[in-house]
Amino acid sequence: MKNWIACWIPRGLPRVESNINSDVNLSSGDIRRRLAGTEPRTNAADIIMPPGSSRWPEPMREQLSGTLRPAGVLVPIIERASRLTVLLTKRSAELKHHAGQVSFPGGSMEEHDADVEAAALRETHEEIGIASHHVSVIGYLGTMPTITGYAVSPVVGMVSASAELIIDKTEVEYAFEVPLSFLLNADNDVRTEWAAGNRSVPMIEFHWDGERIWGATAFMILSLRKKLLKQ
Repeated sequence: MKNWIACWIPRGLPRVESNINSDVNLSSGDIRRRLAGTEPRTNAADIIMPPGSSRWPEPMREQLSGTLRPAGVLVPIIERASRLTVLLTKRSAELKHHAGQVSFPGGSMEEHDADVEAAALRETHEEIGIASHHVSVIGYLGTMPTITGYAVSPVVGMVSASAELIIDKTEVEYAFEVPLSFLLNADNDVRTEWAAGNRSVPMIEFHWDGERIWGATAFMILSLRKKLLKQ
């Protein structure tokens, strides 16, 4: 995986009031239906700027509006016996950038990748050992920019519960699962701020079982929530 993860939730983003609580799960069929018709952007570098980004510090806006390199990540959803879960990874503490942060498996698009979906599936296999035949791609989220120069396209996929994880320890310390219902429940949002120069940029993050899910990963989860709850 390339080192590109960084994003913020701007001030003024409305709180998403979920009609789902942490005790209720969507079915895999519900998810497939609600993501049906979503498509990847024709131009993999065509991004959607987060709401409120016009109020961000000028250097940050310039970084996000420059030439961006396409990247893809997989948002893996697993149907367990009792509930749906979202698979996340903890980046290796030995990495030079963003060490120890939580992310989705994925990385930058390479010359031999047909598209960002292929890049997301390839990187997922390389990082955590899930082969593409264990993944059923069911939808796409909007491409988002990062200050490290990437246009990241999240690809949502149902992952077979029988898929075996083989962790590449040079990139990933471990993988873990979070109940999808927990992430869909806005009561679990943790509001905080990130210092950007002389300004504070508000963010939404999630805390689960000692893990902090924030930045670009949290933004993608919020985007998924919006799609699934049709808000």
